Amino acid sequence: MIVDDIIISVKAGNGGKGAVAFNKNLMSLGPAGGNGGKGGSVFVEGVSDLSALKQFRFKKEAIAQNGADGKEQFSDGSDGADLVLKIPVGTIIHNIDKKEDREILKIGERILIAKGGIGGRGNFQFRSSRNTTPRQFQPGIHGELYKVQFELKFIADVGLIGLPNAGKSSLLNALTNAKAKTANYPFTTLEPNLGTYYNLILADIPGLIEGASSGKGLGVKFLKHIERTNVLFHLISADSSDPISDYNILKKELKKWNPKLLQKKEYIFLSKKDIVSDDESRKKEKIFKKISENVMTISVIDDESLKKVKDVLNTIQREKKW
Repeated sequence: MIVDDIIISVKAGNGGKGAVAFNKNLMSLGPAGGNGGKGGSVFVEGVSDLSALKQFRFKKEAIAQNGADGKEQFSDGSDGADLVLKIPVGTIIHNIDKKEDREILKIGERILIAKGGIGGRGNFQFRSSRNTTPRQFQPGIHGELYKVQFELKFIADVGLIGLPNAGKSSLLNALTNAKAKTANYPFTTLEPNLGTYYNLILADIPGLIEGASSGKGLGVKFLKHIERTNVLFHLISADSSDPISDYNILKKELKKWNPKLLQKKEYIFLSKKDIVSDDESRKKEKIFKKISENVMTISVIDDESLKKVKDVLNTIQREKKW
């Protein structure tokens, strides 16, 4: 199961306190307390593993190391180690306390989300001509503590959308090395699946139903993933009794969720043409031609129709802006 929305607490390390100490060497009297070390900071770093947020399912706190306290003989405490949290590319980091949002868009990109506290000064730093034996010191500054929400939105070149059991997973499997679960019943896919076609990333978005934008069925959990796709492949089962209605249902839900989704380039595929007659599939394709030029009937067990889909993908790849 892919975890794509989780809230945790992140705590940067506290700075170590300064030391109060005096020189032990003969003829070298005076303050010798070292400074405290800096607390470790908390960073997030982008990785390609889309399941990386699973690590936070049961671990709701991420705490960096504290800085060490200052020591005798001018020895400063060591700095606390930074904590780097690996999260999937495409994750939005919502700082709930600061009401700030940032996002990871590249593998290896690193963002600071909680800064470590500064170490306190030891008594050596308080020496003066009037205060030759200072006993003052500073405690370390506390590291930042925030409640953070990680929200994953897939970044894909092509999103496969449609009502349940429209053949999205089967098409993904036929085009890529993905091994998405398939079966002849609704809601086979309960989480998004990804596959790669050469340099294109394809995302199989779980089946949506009327009212999905209001939380029905699999609801809004997966509508958000469509926002990050560049092109939409809209799959409609060729054996549907009312394919235009199926199409309009999804268009309406996309508009309710985010009207900008309707601006994305779209291809309509009448899937499973092998289970209907040629006359029926041609008749339904003709109807959709009145809506869009980018319409074709396909079957995952027909090499010729799969070639048509691959031709479309090849065109998308050529036009892709890297």
